[in-house]
Amino acid sequence: MTDRIELRGLRARGFHGVLPAERELGQEFVVDVVLGLDLRPAAEKDDVALTVHYGELADRLVEVVTGEPVDLIETLAERLAEVCLADPRVLNAEVTVHKPAAPIVHPFTDVAVTITRSRG
Repeated sequence: MTDRIELRGLRARGFHGVLPAERELGQEFVVDVVLGLDLRPAAEKDDVALTVHYGELADRLVEVVTGEPVDLIETLAERLAEVCLADPRVLNAEVTVHKPAAPIVHPFTDVAVTITRSRG
């Protein structure tokens, strides 16, 4: 059985996309992550050092979104998953990157890519 930590709706401005305007103007991206890990050690000791500190995780994820531009949100999602799995306690990570201002000429609610990555 795997426990979960969820961080949903993390917002940051990035300059990702294929079109020149996306790279020049940037846009808001929304990130959701779900981490699978064993939370019993942290719960038993009531110790934040034994779990993933979601505030620090949010900082690292925002650094990726606001950092080096990529063409595809698939690539961005992969980089975010790597950040999540950098903590050895994390067994798997589900990452969703939303691009609510994607350059689509038709009315839409959201564009998102979700990937799931596991350790090993």
